[in-house]
Amino acid sequence: MFEPPVQRLIDELARLPGIGRKSAQRLAFHLLHVEEADAVRLGDAIVAMRREVRLCIRCFNVTADEQCSICRDTRRDPSVVCVVERAQDIPVLERTQEFAGRYHVLGGAISPIEGIGPDQLRMQELVRRMDDEGIEEVIAATNPTVEGDTTALYLARLLKPLGVRVTRLASGLPVGGDLDYADEITLGRALAGRKEL
Repeated sequence: MFEPPVQRLIDELARLPGIGRKSAQRLAFHLLHVEEADAVRLGDAIVAMRREVRLCIRCFNVTADEQCSICRDTRRDPSVVCVVERAQDIPVLERTQEFAGRYHVLGGAISPIEGIGPDQLRMQELVRRMDDEGIEEVIAATNPTVEGDTTALYLARLLKPLGVRVTRLASGLPVGGDLDYADEITLGRALAGRKEL
């Protein structure tokens, strides 16, 4: 449809998650009209990221060093580990400024439909960390989905026999939310997880 170099860029951009054909086309034409230095800087940033970023040897967060900045931070509590599905979940939790422990990235969630079982996730690496680091509590911060709940339950079954306290992020109504707009599952979880005032 377009000249081969433009079409190739559109095809590559459309392969990115959340980018459809029309968005890819808009991005490609935007890049076509920016200063060449801006386009080169974007390309260089992508290449540098691919060459320089790797996974932390302890928690599997993304890092440019052997260990990520969170694992290297001696002020953080090493006895509490927050387990997340993906590395991009960590900044979301960090923005709350409520958690001062460490993390462990599983690399996904258990999903039999997609052929993802516990063996495809970093479960055994987490178990090895229990003894090595003296972990006392694991917070299952997996997504509130069927797969996330299944993964959290599996973590509890795996870790509780080791004497580790396993907790789950609370779920329910958002602050400032209206009951009229809440779905039944969210309301049910809010009722089940209610606390005494």
